Amino acid sequence: MSRSGYSDENENMWQYICYRGAVASGIRGKRGQALLRRTLVALDAMPEKILIENEFGANGQFCTLGAVAAHESISLDSVDEEDTTKIARTFEVSESLVREIMYMNDEGACFLSSDPSKRWRSMRAWVVENIVSEVEA
Repeated sequence: MSRSGYSDENENMWQYICYRGAVASGIRGKRGQALLRRTLVALDAMPEKILIENEFGANGQFCTLGAVAAHESISLDSVDEEDTTKIARTFEVSESLVREIMYMNDEGACFLSSDPSKRWRSMRAWVVENIVSEVEA
């Protein structure tokens, strides 16, 4: 199992459908949209446009949520990488959104390549794709 907590075992399809609805709500909601906008700013501000996987940060490099934390001076030192409840509280968003971002960073963005710069481009594109414009809202 990954740090996102996602699993390939979708034995209960209804539960899976409900969870995907929670992810969609987390993305569309006011707090989720605010985090996505903050994420875009953090990604664009990165001096080196690369993202790592499976941890918040190491040697001055970060995953997507780690980049937001670093940009906003949020300490994640005491946060367990797999404690999505605490991470969600830290970023003031739903746990399902945190799991989705972690999944996309660690596994979703690397389906085509594990290259850190491609991961950055993939995650930036995913963030932009999920930001609802003011007109749509």
